[in-house]
Amino acid sequence: MKIQVNARNRAYQFDVAEGQRILYGGLADGIHLPYECGSGTCGTCKARVTAGQIDDLWPEAPGRKYLKQSGEFLMCQCTARGDVSLEVTNFVYNMDPGACLPVAGRGGVCKPRMLTHDVIAFTIELAAPCDFDAGQFMAVQVPGVTGYRGYSMVNFEPGAKSLEFLVKKKPGGGASEWLFNSKVDGQTVELFGPLGSATFFPSLAKNLLLIAGGSGIAGMMSILSRACQEHYFDQYGGHVFFGVRTMKDTFFLEELSKYRGEFPQKLSVTIALSDEDPPTDAKGHAGLDFDRGLVHEVAARHMKGKYQNMRAYLAGPPPAVDAAIRVLLLEARLTADNIRYDKFS
Repeated sequence: MKIQVNARNRAYQFDVAEGQRILYGGLADGIHLPYECGSGTCGTCKARVTAGQIDDLWPEAPGRKYLKQSGEFLMCQCTARGDVSLEVTNFVYNMDPGACLPVAGRGGVCKPRMLTHDVIAFTIELAAPCDFDAGQFMAVQVPGVTGYRGYSMVNFEPGAKSLEFLVKKKPGGGASEWLFNSKVDGQTVELFGPLGSATFFPSLAKNLLLIAGGSGIAGMMSILSRACQEHYFDQYGGHVFFGVRTMKDTFFLEELSKYRGEFPQKLSVTIALSDEDPPTDAKGHAGLDFDRGLVHEVAARHMKGKYQNMRAYLAGPPPAVDAAIRVLLLEARLTADNIRYDKFS
C-alpha cells in the first residue's frame, strides 16, 4: 500500500505493509516524519487524511486529545486500508546519511530485577542485532497491552544483541503493571526503533550537562557509556545531575561512581534528593556529590557560571524537564538547539 505525505515543503511517498503503523513505515523508509514519543501520548505525529481510509489501533490513545479537526489522526496509532494520502503541517526531510533507521523487531525479556521499590530493570535479548545512537529509545509492546511504550536504552554498543531498560511503576499503567506483576522472564515483546533525537556523538566537541529525574537516567547512562568508551572526558567536561526523592530511591550509584573515577578531573556527578537532606554516610559512594532540592534547582546552583560551550540533555517526568528547560533558557542562556530531550508525557 502506498502512502503519500504532503508536507509544507514537499511531498513524500513510501510503502507500508498491511497492519504497519503509518509513522513506522515512513521512518523505516528514512523519512523523518514528525513525532516525539512514537507511542500515542504526545500528539506530535498528528496528520489529516485527504484520500483513502485508515484504521485506528488504539482509539483510547492519550494523544488523541490533540486532534481538533475532522480527518485528523495519529500516524503512530493508525494503519492504512489501502493507498492513502495525508497532509502534515510540518516541514519534513529525509534522515541524515548514516542515521540508524528504525526497524520492527522482537526479543525476549530476561533478567528482571528490582532496583528500588518502584523501579525495575530488565534486558531484552534481541532476535537480530540492532544499531542505535546513545540517548535513543525503543517503542516496546508487551503481551496483552494495547499500544507501544517508549523506553530509553541504558546500554550502548554497536550491533547490540541485547538492550537494557528501566521502568518506573505507574499504578494503572498497562505495560508497567505487566512488568511488575507478571512472570515476564522469557516473554516475547515487539519492538520498533531506535527512535529519538536526544542523541550524543563524540564529534560534538562540547561540554556535556546531563539532568535526569528518576528513571530518566536511563538514556543518560547510554550517553555516559559512549562518552567514556570514546574517552570524551579526556578533553571535554561533563556534569551529571540525577534527581530522586530520598536515598532509598537511588540506584546506579556504583555505575556512576565508576564513570566518575575514570575521569575525576573532567566529570562530576551530583545526586539531588528532593525530600530529605543527604545522610552523613552518603559520601561513602566514591566521587559522588549529594545535595538537597529538586534536580533542576540543584543543577542551577552547581552550574552557575559554568555553561560555556555546553550541550544539555534532559530526561524525566515532564514537569521536571519543563523546569530544567526554563533554567537553561533563562539563566544559562543556552540556545534551543543545545537543549536536547525526547517527549514521553
